[in-house]
Amino acid sequence: MSKLKFRHELKFFINHLQYYTIRQRLRNMMLPDEHTSRNGEYHIRSLYFDDIYNSALHDKLGGLRDRKKYRIRIYNGKDKVIHFEKKLKRMDYIAKLKEPLTRAMYDRIMAGDYEVLNVPDKPLFMEIYHEMKDQLLRPKVIVDYVREPYVCDNGNVRITFDKDLRTGLHAVDIFDPTLAPVKAIDEDLIILEVKFDEFIPGYIQTALQLEGLNRQSASKYVICRKFLKYNSWEDY
Repeated sequence: MSKLKFRHELKFFINHLQYYTIRQRLRNMMLPDEHTSRNGEYHIRSLYFDDIYNSALHDKLGGLRDRKKYRIRIYNGKDKVIHFEKKLKRMDYIAKLKEPLTRAMYDRIMAGDYEVLNVPDKPLFMEIYHEMKDQLLRPKVIVDYVREPYVCDNGNVRITFDKDLRTGLHAVDIFDPTLAPVKAIDEDLIILEVKFDEFIPGYIQTALQLEGLNRQSASKYVICRKFLKYNSWEDY
């Protein structure tokens, strides 16, 4: 299991003019993430889970300082890299644990065979397994977007622009070839995320001009769950 390391995380909603302005500045001082395609982006699709009490949803809406979420994540619609992840939040700090899944394991989980996670030497799998058995942790919503990421070794800074946020409505199979995600927010907004260890270099702070932006909680999971609530039978 990945080593637990907490980092700062800041989120902002920005419009397209702000996006173009900030991106142009960052391109002169940060590098694109090595995993991007030629256009500097990659596609992320996550399947979020929640328990019988919708704890992840209500903890976020209630403003609890310490929270956790579970999700399965893939990139560019491929099954080459599949991770089951746990994201932890403590005030402004975040950490992530993850374990790789095979496509066969994913298929068994989606078929309701949670015994595939009963692996004693994998603590994260065992935690999720018990959540599924004891708290009825189940798939809730697909979160789908395009990410444009930039990195800087100085301060271990990672800045991402998350665009075209969509959700899968009632679908919960991230590999469903017929899945047609729909836009989850009315405004054509972009989510700017800033992650760093201990500090943001001054020249990056100047480029971002964060004091002029409207900081948000901007949970993609909550945004998509709320969309379901107001566009279907979904209830909290």
